[in-house]
Amino acid sequence: MELWIPLAVAAAFFQNIRSAMQKHLQGRLSTLGAAYVRFLYALPFAFVYLAGILIYSDQPVPDVNATFLLYGLFGGICQIAFTVFLLWLFSFHNFAVGTTFSKLETIMVAIFGLLLLGDGLTPVVVMAICLSSIGLIVLSAGQSKLSLSGLLAGFFRMPTLIGLACASWLGLSVVFHRAASLSLGLDDYFLSAAFTLFVVLLMQTVVMGLRMFLRDKADFMKVLIYWRPAVAVGFFAALTSIGWFTAFTLQNATYVRALGQIELVFTFVATLFFFREKITRLEYVGIALIIGSIVMILSG
Repeated sequence: MELWIPLAVAAAFFQNIRSAMQKHLQGRLSTLGAAYVRFLYALPFAFVYLAGILIYSDQPVPDVNATFLLYGLFGGICQIAFTVFLLWLFSFHNFAVGTTFSKLETIMVAIFGLLLLGDGLTPVVVMAICLSSIGLIVLSAGQSKLSLSGLLAGFFRMPTLIGLACASWLGLSVVFHRAASLSLGLDDYFLSAAFTLFVVLLMQTVVMGLRMFLRDKADFMKVLIYWRPAVAVGFFAALTSIGWFTAFTLQNATYVRALGQIELVFTFVATLFFFREKITRLEYVGIALIIGSIVMILSG
């Protein structure tokens, strides 16, 4: 088994935990504050991880070049833009359709990866991405109690366009992060990914922190006040990002994000067996399509 596969699966699993813990924080913090926690409190763990790799491998800190900094900055800003646009999407009364299309980042990763990095795809993976995207739409329609005709009817409305913009921002951030890591030209992909992650998190923490401090100082202070639960979020956010960044360095980001859809399978299993919530027929169909796409990626 290639190393990027268990890394992507682990990242998807930890992302599930991080997201669940962030939701608990939203009762104490604003949505933006809860989002900022994943950057601020993940930064110390990313630093410890990077320091550990440097000490264990007895290597120097990688040389920083302008290309790396630009890719890292663009990737960090795109990820913040994704968060801002997602918050904007939630401000609409009928955001369910937009939320559905915001989950199509794998298609965006494939497009931007091809345009910016020349990352090609095999026909099997292209078919898997199409299958996964259809599964995502069907699954989201079932979860939101939407009909497929309702999804199509709302395609050209503002929430849908914002949702597609969310997918684009997230897709761009993934490709820029991969480009930043590759631009270091290191043979040690663990060090390359760890250094990229730390620098990107540092940029995001500073940029988003300044915005919050200048626009809503009270919300910024709450992020510091509720540091105990926030540290746990930061820990799992760091584990998630370590998995993603290392997998992106090893493999075409489209493959990684496509396999990362297994996160939805984890959520589905938890909903079915732990929370014992009722599952609609559309949700069963959607998750079956997603599982089918994952099998195609692993076999292709």
